[in-house]
Amino acid sequence: MKKDNKYWFNQLEKYVAGGSSTGSKRATLQPEEPSVIVKGEGCRVYDANKKEYIDFRNGLGPITLGYNYKEVNSAIKRQLNKGIVYGHPTPLEAEVAKMFTKIIPCAESVRFLKTGGEALAACIKLSRAYTNKKHVIQIGYNGWINTLSEGAKLNPRDESTGVPLGITEELSQLHHTVSWNDEQTVKQLYETYKGDIAAIVVAADYEEIEKGQTFYPFLRNITKKNKSVLVFDEIVTGFRIALGGVSEYFNVVPDLTVFAKGIANGMPLSCFCGKKEIMNFVTKGATISSTYGGEALSLAACKQVIKIYQKEPVINHLWEMGEKLFGALNRLFEEKNYDIQVKGFPPCAIFVTRDQSFLQEFFKRAYANGVSLYNVSYVNYSHKEKDIDEVIKRLSDC
Repeated sequence: MKKDNKYWFNQLEKYVAGGSSTGSKRATLQPEEPSVIVKGEGCRVYDANKKEYIDFRNGLGPITLGYNYKEVNSAIKRQLNKGIVYGHPTPLEAEVAKMFTKIIPCAESVRFLKTGGEALAACIKLSRAYTNKKHVIQIGYNGWINTLSEGAKLNPRDESTGVPLGITEELSQLHHTVSWNDEQTVKQLYETYKGDIAAIVVAADYEEIEKGQTFYPFLRNITKKNKSVLVFDEIVTGFRIALGGVSEYFNVVPDLTVFAKGIANGMPLSCFCGKKEIMNFVTKGATISSTYGGEALSLAACKQVIKIYQKEPVINHLWEMGEKLFGALNRLFEEKNYDIQVKGFPPCAIFVTRDQSFLQEFFKRAYANGVSLYNVSYVNYSHKEKDIDEVIKRLSDC
């Protein structure tokens, strides 16, 4: 039997719940969308039919430097020859934690996990322990593990219409979903739950991220005034908008912050970090512990990624190539009178439309022409000007 895209789609549908272990990776735009990717190189990926795509999904964000990036792969291989995980920490755990304290504005103390969602859950637990308060305000999508409140984002696209399935009403009532830049609702919640809001957890809205210029300082001021913990979700924005994420870009320092996706160029790693007086609660009964929290291959990758960012103009490149691509796409959409725009900051831009079915049709045509896009699309450091020119040419007929 030929093991092509169709074969693997059927295998995934048969044996994997939901067709993929990551909901957003399931191929819904068949037959144009690849059901599996078997190889990545630089800014290009290849499916089971050996078709090439210039890729802007980038693993849904973690690939910041490029697929099969030689320097990072070499660091992983060197560590692999020594071991992956032990019954004690590796020197890498201390080395990489120290590096984070030098580059992340709020990082006095650091701890490692594997995914961004669990790291944010850790921050919520620490915030409650530190403040002895119950309620949490959540802004934006903070990962499936934090989809707790009525109206919560179940994923980056969908919101619950009531208490999310699988969550008790008692737990849901302690979590409050607020829209980006909605200062009035935040103020009202502080009035309603006076003296009992432990934290605000905020992820940027990519479409209107520029409003962070005033919204982040507002959140900083109101949390300080009410002795709440301010937690930044930098899972996407870290190592993309700036090395230190929105905190560095907007010059607002939270109490705790979470980095994930881009910090290890695809290796599974997250970190939560912040003020020592809050982080120290991990040893005071607010237990946060995971066997794979200090896994060495991911830390080796992260160490090398940070070194590359510090010696090469990665951030500038992401901005420049993003502006080149998405600026050209907006001109193309205008010329063709398409109801689509690409908005937000170039390193993590988002496709916006009033007609989702038309946008999905455009994505299907892009796949047919060898370009892999997503609602939030990313450039990586391996996208060069010639690649962007090729993409614009491929998409001009879509």
